[in-house]
Amino acid sequence: MGARLTVSDVNLHFGGVRVLEDVSFAVEPGSIAGLVGPNGAGKTSLFNCISGHYKPSSGSITIDGSEVLGSSPASLAKHGLARTFQHPALQLRETVLENVLLGAHGRLPGGALEWSMRMPRTRRTEKELRAEALALLERNGLGWTAYVRADELSHGLHKGIELCRALMSRPALLLLDEPAAGLPHNEVEQLIETVRRVRDDGITVVVVEHNMGLIAALTDHVVVLDHGRKLMEGTAAEAQSDPRVIEAYIGKDAADDAA
Repeated sequence: MGARLTVSDVNLHFGGVRVLEDVSFAVEPGSIAGLVGPNGAGKTSLFNCISGHYKPSSGSITIDGSEVLGSSPASLAKHGLARTFQHPALQLRETVLENVLLGAHGRLPGGALEWSMRMPRTRRTEKELRAEALALLERNGLGWTAYVRADELSHGLHKGIELCRALMSRPALLLLDEPAAGLPHNEVEQLIETVRRVRDDGITVVVVEHNMGLIAALTDHVVVLDHGRKLMEGTAAEAQSDPRVIEAYIGKDAADDAA
């Protein structure tokens, strides 16, 4: 079963600039939550707080009840958290398989000396991880890319490769930062199927995304941010019909005209 994420009264200030103010919500294990809002709402900043790239000014973030506020990304991986980014950071001169195997770094037994000496346990582990990575690529329709260099593939395929790399860490909580950005319609449909399969495997998923069609198709509930504050929380349908959300996205005058 996936992990429960709880965000409580999180504040993030950069000098006198208040980026996040008293943001609170919870994501239940094995569900898909959407984090949405207009540009500048604070979505990515909140993701950076959850994933350890920013240290909040105050508040609490727990994974399955364990406080992780201010923890490093490496420490958070031990709590079962994995994340993708809007712009995938792959080793472009390496093969897809080598990129995906990087996701299993935190699962490697032994130390650097044991691996440098190619001990029997390390050779056995390497063989098992390669088989697992190949199976993961195959399951996500990317098996044919395994021995292709990453720089020979498209942006959309890079997104899928990064997702497989994140899944190699065997996360309980997966954060997806704008996974549909730059994807054509057919690849968005494939992404929806993939994320649903991840959820069906028991992983909790939180998605930051501008594509409201994807949010409506995927999520069990959404949290809407605006100017660093939580505007509302509910289903995607409730968010799309909420006058406050409409105003935040298109402006008060346009919202009044639409009404």
